[in-house]
Amino acid sequence: MLEKLLPHAMLKAGPNLESRIRTLKKDWAIVYDMLSGKDNSNFGWDEHRQLVVAKDAVWNSYISSHKEVGQFRHRSFPYYDQLTTIYAKDRTTGKDTQIVANIVEEIDAEDVATANIPKERNNYHDAKLMFLWIRWMS
Repeated sequence: MLEKLLPHAMLKAGPNLESRIRTLKKDWAIVYDMLSGKDNSNFGWDEHRQLVVAKDAVWNSYISSHKEVGQFRHRSFPYYDQLTTIYAKDRTTGKDTQIVANIVEEIDAEDVATANIPKERNNYHDAKLMFLWIRWMS
């Protein structure tokens, strides 16, 4: 569809979508850890605005030790609930519990491991993420 809309742009949809999926997964893990992580009971979720909420002192303290969360202080994260449905199953049971840094390493390792897998072998979760991302961007 991208090639049809912009025939001379020479853009490849696959790498762009895959990059966005990795970004969504990393961002979800950061927000999930703030809301569900150990000793993070001072964070809440504003369903109407779709963002993480906390008092300024809580944000300042947490950001000082978790630099990557600063972007979510005033930024909404739509589809958090849907992404939680996809990714949280193992994390909520304690099976394969990971911190954000480990998730990032795992995603990077998956990229290397799947580099030579034919594109026809898309899995269900990646397809659903692509759908969510396209809806979010529109």
